[in-house]
Amino acid sequence: MAVDGVTGLAVGTLRRAHHFALNVKDMAASRQFYGRVLGLHELQGPEIPETLTALVAAGKVANFRTPDGWILDLFAEPDLVPPHADPSQQFTRANHLAFDIAPGQFDAAVAILKQHQVPIDHGPVSRPTGRGIYFYDPDGFLLEIRCDPMP
Repeated sequence: MAVDGVTGLAVGTLRRAHHFALNVKDMAASRQFYGRVLGLHELQGPEIPETLTALVAAGKVANFRTPDGWILDLFAEPDLVPPHADPSQQFTRANHLAFDIAPGQFDAAVAILKQHQVPIDHGPVSRPTGRGIYFYDPDGFLLEIRCDPMP
């Protein structure tokens, strides 16, 4: 692929998302949120990449595997303060991270978020592409749970 005479990677060269890394203020709260509330598998023992073993042991990093295999890395940054205390005022270049769910499980996921008093930004919303709910993690990062339309 050439843009302005410069060749870039060919379509399909990048195979899939590998990992997404977030800085978190409170590692315990974030581990609870991503592991217990969202139900992601936290890597343990030999599952932890060798390059991160010492950081995980020190409580500075936690790793979670999503259902489709990519990794969510959490990096402890206890002094992290966003430029604006209101999480609806975006403070990073990232907009949101979306997780896909089966349509029949969407309402139950919304109920779990509410049961855990997770701050909801907006939704549930219905669109031709499916349903979604937008909410915040403990550090104010915007997340979405979305599903395709019911068949």
